[in-house]
Amino acid sequence: MVQNKTISLYHHHIGLNTWFSKGSSPAPGGHTGLFHAAFLYPDRTALARAVAQVMAADVRIEGASDHGVSEAVYLSDPDGNGIELYHDRAPGDWPRQTDDTLTMTPKALDLQDLLAGIERSPAET
Repeated sequence: MVQNKTISLYHHHIGLNTWFSKGSSPAPGGHTGLFHAAFLYPDRTALARAVAQVMAADVRIEGASDHGVSEAVYLSDPDGNGIELYHDRAPGDWPRQTDDTLTMTPKALDLQDLLAGIERSPAET
């Protein structure tokens, strides 16, 4: 049976399938290749909507991080390639030290808080 997951993201569709690689294994560590593909969303609400669709499709979330400058959610396609869904905070909201040096300290992203943003945002038209 072919595994196929399609998730509607705004007006684009991303389909993940195993049609040509069913039963094969990922490349061993240390080899060249794709580390991950990253998809930038315009704001936190758009990211939350995409994450809600991913979760509704029973795709496993592998991680979620607040990098200070951005918030990111990580998953894998059926071949094990990493996928990052993220949004950037406005540069004025980036954490900085007193000498204006940018501080990026990854910490866990609260997915429930992210998803609650969907309910707090105005409905899409």
